[in-house]
Amino acid sequence: MTIHEKFMRRTLRLALKAKGKTSPNPLVGALVVRNREIIGKGFHRKAGLPHAEIIALEKAKGKTKDAVLYVTLEPCSTYGRTPPCVDRILEAKIKRVIIGMLDPNPVNRGKAIKILKKNNVDVKIGFLEEEIKKINEPFIKYVTKRLPFVTVKVGQSLDGKIATRKGESKWITSEKSRDYAKRLRRFYDAIMVGVNTVIRDNSELRDGKFKVIVDSNLRIPLNTRIFSKNPKSVIIATSKDKRRKKREKLEKMGVRILEIREKNGRVDLLDLLERLAKLEITNILVEGGGKLIGSLFDRGLVDKVMFFISTSKIIGGKDAISSVEGEGIANLKRVIRLKDVKTKRLGEDILVEGYVHRYN
Repeated sequence: MTIHEKFMRRTLRLALKAKGKTSPNPLVGALVVRNREIIGKGFHRKAGLPHAEIIALEKAKGKTKDAVLYVTLEPCSTYGRTPPCVDRILEAKIKRVIIGMLDPNPVNRGKAIKILKKNNVDVKIGFLEEEIKKINEPFIKYVTKRLPFVTVKVGQSLDGKIATRKGESKWITSEKSRDYAKRLRRFYDAIMVGVNTVIRDNSELRDGKFKVIVDSNLRIPLNTRIFSKNPKSVIIATSKDKRRKKREKLEKMGVRILEIREKNGRVDLLDLLERLAKLEITNILVEGGGKLIGSLFDRGLVDKVMFFISTSKIIGGKDAISSVEGEGIANLKRVIRLKDVKTKRLGEDILVEGYVHRYN
C-alpha cells in the first residue's frame, strides 16, 4: 500500500461516519497532511453544513501552507448550499491535492482540477476509486441520471413466498434477519411499498425518513397505522383525478399526494422516480409487495437486491403471494442477471444481495 492509499483509506473511513445523513450530497472525507503527519481532518455531516475539506482546513489552524490535502471526491468549484471549496484550498496555500475520484456531477466534474492546476497546485486523481464509488452509488445515479438508486429488499420463504394465500406474512424470516433489515432503513431517504402491503401489514414503517406508498386508486384506509406518528413523512403516489374528497382529507392530515401519470392503468413508476428525485430523494428501499417489485423489474428500474431467505420454511400454493410478480420474462434469454453477488448467514436465514447487471 502506497502512502497515498494509506491516507486515502483514513479519509474514506471518515466519510463513512456520516452514512445515511448527507443526502442529496455525497459522502466525503478529507485530511490535511504535513510531513506525513495528519494536522486536520473532517467529513461532510449534512447537506447545508460545511464540506469535508473546509472542516479539515479549519482544524489545521493555519499550518496548511505547502501541506497535502487528501479528499475522497473532487472539491466543488461552484456555489451551491455552501461556497466553493476550491477557493478555500487556494487561500490555504495547499501545495498538493490527492483526490479519490472525479466529481460525477456534470456541473463540477473536472473544473476544480483545472483551477487548482492553473494555480500551480499539484493534483493526483484515482485512489480507492471503486470503493469511493460504492459508498456514493445513490449520489452518482442521482446527479447523472436524475433518478434515485433503487434497492429491493425481500423477506421470503424458501419457495419465494412473502405471504400465504390468506395474506399472512408474520413472520417468515427470523428475528435476526428482521433486525438486520430494520437497521438498513436509516441509510435510505425513503421506504417504498405498495398499498396492498400497507393494508395487509398495517405497519408504521417508523424507521423510514419518508414513506412512499404506491396507490394508483387511492385505496389506503384513513386509519392505517402509517399515519399515526408522522403523517408529513408519508408520500402517496396515485393516478390523476382519483377520489378528490379522500385526497383532501389526506392532505389535511399532512400527507403529500403526488399525482403521477398512468401506464397500463397504474402509476407510471418511472414518472414516480423522476418526481421523487425532484424532491431530493436519492435512494429508496423497496419493501414490497410482489406486484410493485415485479413492476419495477419489468420496467428495468431496480439497481440492487437484498433477498432474506428462510431456509426452513416452505409455504406453497399457487395463490400465495410471490416476492416478484409483475409480467416477468417470457424466455430465459431475457433473464435479469445480477453481479457482485454476496451471501451472508443470519441464523437459519440466508441473505443474498447483488447488483442488477443486465436487463436483457
